Amino acid sequence: MPLDKYHHKRDFSHTPEPEGKQGDSQGVSRFVVHKHQASHLHYDFRLEMDGVLKSWAVPKGMPLQPSIKRLAVQVEDHPLDYIDFAGEIPQGQYGAGTVEIWDNGNYTLDKKENDVLELSLKGSRLTGGYVLVHTGGKNWLLFKRKSDK
Repeated sequence: MPLDKYHHKRDFSHTPEPEGKQGDSQGVSRFVVHKHQASHLHYDFRLEMDGVLKSWAVPKGMPLQPSIKRLAVQVEDHPLDYIDFAGEIPQGQYGAGTVEIWDNGNYTLDKKENDVLELSLKGSRLTGGYVLVHTGGKNWLLFKRKSDK
């Protein structure tokens, strides 16, 4: 099941995170970027896809210019209702720390091949074309397309 890893890592009697279930998309493909101050500050890039939020941890932040390439480590899928989550995950819980919404909006999936996702983002901070390239294991490379400065 797509959310088994997500549920296994969390004790919902102690964390305010949504338990959630796999859902159906509402016809609009949404994205969110969470700024997550856990043991180390990182950003979580999440795409509504296949009834869940496909998720990548981006340790150095989202690339805002085409010349910047970032490591994006794929993590467990999250439920769709996590798209609106912001709050404090208590100490002792997985991902303990502050989670805030850094950006959100809609996206268009321009191209999906085996190891490449090309997206057009429409957020307040992130706009234009972005690419995720799978480089092996859980590792992906995230960058802004050159034609979208």
